[in-house]
Amino acid sequence: MNGMNIIEGGVTAPKGFYAAGTACGLKKNGKKDLAVVSSEDIAVAAGVFTTNTVKGHSLQLTMEHIKSGYAKAVVINSGNANACVGEQGYKDACDMAGLAAQLLDCNPENILVGSTGVIGMPLNMPSVRSGIRTAVSTLSPDGGHSAEEAIMTTDLEPKEVAVEIEIQEKKVRIGGMAKGSGMIHPNMATMIGVITTDANISRSLLDKALKEIVKYTFNRVSVDGDTSVCDMVVMLANGEAENEGIVKEASIEYKDFKAALELVCNVLARSIAKDGEGATKLVEIKVDGAFSEEDAYKAVCSVAKSPLVKTAFFGEDANWGRIITAVGYSEAEFDPNLVDIFIGELMVCRNGTALNFDEEAAKKILKNKEIKVTINLKRGHFSDRMWTCDFSYDYVKINGSYRS
Repeated sequence: MNGMNIIEGGVTAPKGFYAAGTACGLKKNGKKDLAVVSSEDIAVAAGVFTTNTVKGHSLQLTMEHIKSGYAKAVVINSGNANACVGEQGYKDACDMAGLAAQLLDCNPENILVGSTGVIGMPLNMPSVRSGIRTAVSTLSPDGGHSAEEAIMTTDLEPKEVAVEIEIQEKKVRIGGMAKGSGMIHPNMATMIGVITTDANISRSLLDKALKEIVKYTFNRVSVDGDTSVCDMVVMLANGEAENEGIVKEASIEYKDFKAALELVCNVLARSIAKDGEGATKLVEIKVDGAFSEEDAYKAVCSVAKSPLVKTAFFGEDANWGRIITAVGYSEAEFDPNLVDIFIGELMVCRNGTALNFDEEAAKKILKNKEIKVTINLKRGHFSDRMWTCDFSYDYVKINGSYRS
């Protein structure tokens, strides 16, 4: 592959994309709460959506609109999930798409809508309409960061990244932004993400690439074990890089494009786990030696969402017994007498048995802001990985008063 470089600009780094964020009054703190990301021309579109049976009204509309495979813009409000408010919620989502389409001179079906925040409260539509008008009138090729700020809820850090690669002798860029730090658990998309690219790529390959990469990036993040009702990752490709076209799955161009997209998704997914509500540490859990792909996933998922494991990391306690216990109730097939566990490079359990390891060395590893735990089941050749974070006192404080 020709060199891949990380660049500035987020979702507006690719050619032909504009964005803006504005404050329209949905958030009580007066911060930005409405974002628009738009392509100059209609773009090829793909999306991945939450598997929660309960789905927000904005999400339902977007799932309808994206069936065409094309979109021009994404409109996202924060501060209100537009979920579980009855028929009015779907009508409000339609109104958001309709107004944006009118202002951007396209069909309402070419507008994707996202909402994030509190469930069960109607949208303040006069504020939303005002926000859409302001955002569209201030769209800018430098507006990526402003749009990212506007989709944040309990996030402490903005999450955005862009990369540039060469495909078919043309510079191709992929940019992304995401929000999410609570109600985060796999089954898509446990957050909201917007990814843009100026690559010329077929609809079918864009859809295939996004779905395959999401599986092992965004769908391998767990902050608290809760799968949200509103969340999605959508991707737009407008072709303005003017490469010949990525149309063959077996081509080197598709392989390079996927590698760049995976980098973008990896950076955003890790940043979500790192910014988990109240988090003080990013924890990567890796399971090796599983009998099957399903067993690897069950085991890694069980450990990543265990409150006892996560509180041990917060307390910097090398309590590996909690880790093997979580594997034990995961329903993965394994022999407890074969399991090895490492915290960082330090082996704390061999063949399911306690080791006389150096507690001070373990404490030193657990003081780091990023920690890796490796669990080897020694039953087969399958592996999986998940990013999570510790559970701190602040997680309870943040979520105990989320609506107030």
